[in-house]
Amino acid sequence: MSTPPPRCNACQVNRVAWTKPRVDFCYDCLPGGPFPAPPCRNCGSADYFSQGQCGTCHPGAPMHPFSCRGCLAWGVYRVHNWHCWSCRWWQNHYPVGECLYCHRTTRIGDSGACRLCLEQARRLKEPDRAVDLVGANRFGQQLYLANLHAARNGKRRDWVAHQRRRAQAPPVQFAPVRWRQLLLFRMPPNHAALKNRAAAVDSEMVRFCDAILRDHAARHGWSRKQINDTARSLKLLQVLQDTPGAKINASDVLELPGLGGTAASTMEILAAADLLIDDRTAAVHRYFTKHTVGLPPEMRDQLGIWFQVMLGGSKNAPRRLPRHPQTAHLHILGMAPIWHMWAARGVQSLAKISREDVVAALPPSGANRCFAEQGLRGLFDILKARKQVFTNPARGLPATHRGSTIPLPLDTELIRAALNSDDPASALAVALVAFHGLTGPQLQELALTDIRDGRLTIDDRAIPLAGPVRTRLAAYLDHRARTWPTTINPHLFINRRTGPRTNRVGRGFPWVKLGVTPQALREDRILQEIHATGGDVRRICDLFGLTVAGAMRYTTGLEHPDLTGRPVDGHAIPHPDSHESS
Repeated sequence: MSTPPPRCNACQVNRVAWTKPRVDFCYDCLPGGPFPAPPCRNCGSADYFSQGQCGTCHPGAPMHPFSCRGCLAWGVYRVHNWHCWSCRWWQNHYPVGECLYCHRTTRIGDSGACRLCLEQARRLKEPDRAVDLVGANRFGQQLYLANLHAARNGKRRDWVAHQRRRAQAPPVQFAPVRWRQLLLFRMPPNHAALKNRAAAVDSEMVRFCDAILRDHAARHGWSRKQINDTARSLKLLQVLQDTPGAKINASDVLELPGLGGTAASTMEILAAADLLIDDRTAAVHRYFTKHTVGLPPEMRDQLGIWFQVMLGGSKNAPRRLPRHPQTAHLHILGMAPIWHMWAARGVQSLAKISREDVVAALPPSGANRCFAEQGLRGLFDILKARKQVFTNPARGLPATHRGSTIPLPLDTELIRAALNSDDPASALAVALVAFHGLTGPQLQELALTDIRDGRLTIDDRAIPLAGPVRTRLAAYLDHRARTWPTTINPHLFINRRTGPRTNRVGRGFPWVKLGVTPQALREDRILQEIHATGGDVRRICDLFGLTVAGAMRYTTGLEHPDLTGRPVDGHAIPHPDSHESS
């Protein structure tokens, strides 16, 4: 709620006439007055409050009750846009029109009546008889208080009978059209007109998707709000379609949040109905396009051949398996500056690149040099196999040794604070990594069935759970059952996004708000085990699933001066936990 405007300096009763520009008096106390207050600029009311608005329209006015704009029920407030709970739902599901019975211009239901006339007919309805809208509204309507309609048993029985009829009805058959209407240009939609048209839309495609939506929602435990939002989004897509009855592009679905719809759930239903065309551009494709803009056409075509083979592989000799998009991303990161440097020198084709050009263009050191070396080797290997270059200038290029870092322990207070987090999911994730050294991907893939009888099974290894982990596991399972009681997601960790689905959580859950990463926690746990065992590499490999080379990286910290506090060149180095200062 906005801050109310200040009171008049003279009478201290009314609010000031204007705040922008600032006026310290009301219309009655203005110098040279009193002056008559103008009507409200929104509704025309004479009950002037401040800033050209009345007490009903001004966002800083006191919260007085008023009549509902839809059904005229008394007791609604400005914070809900002067609508009762039922009329708020009607706002999103029914179009504006003229009521057939009271002739008001408002939201009209399927029967052609507004909500006020419909409630009047329901109130006067006789048992075992149909609702008589004409007879009930012949002599006017009886107003009522807002939000006081209790759930009626008859209404519940009607809803149950409607659901049974829906389940017993024959399935709706729909076949999308094969043609598409081409557009000359696209006009931005009018949001208000779009929502009104969407509320009244009805087609075979909508009914077909609605049946799939109800079945999918029942199996995945969707809430009523999620079902209604998805149904409304499907209607919005029908109105936005350039070719009615055709399949829907994923790029059009991604525009729904800007129109008040939901994208993820709608895309899931369209995919289940086989009506989705996934025309989304992968992030690595956008990254490649961004870093090849401005290059000569011949060089860009050669890079396109390399990029296509990298992601899709090759079944022709020499055969090549597709690489992970992240690998292509890193190779582009290392090679992009080199491409543009060669283009700035006037090179039009990669066939003119010599070994000296490759050596001179490589960065002096660092990770970018490693990425550039690996990328250039793969680039010229593919171009040589496709006869795009005469020789491979990167062949036999010596590989630069990649420097390794020394793992260091974390602050104990930081780990303790994360273990005692108020979020049950965060506390359990930290406990699993801190006590048992799990990796981030292992946590994402962890299923409910992987934990049985106090043991965690990962990669054919049975790990007895520590006591603090069991305590946090019980708290999280209670929280999971309370928050998502009907979910069928098999993964242990779920959130608001994955609860109504079956996919896993993202890499950032729940670490974003903790200030610590699973990799750093795992390294701290391995370091503790290294110091406890005196550098037993075989035990480290068995406990944490490391290779011998990976475990040897942690043994370098055993004799590190910063961790042992032993003297270096005759000078003692204080231990980090000591209170002495140099």
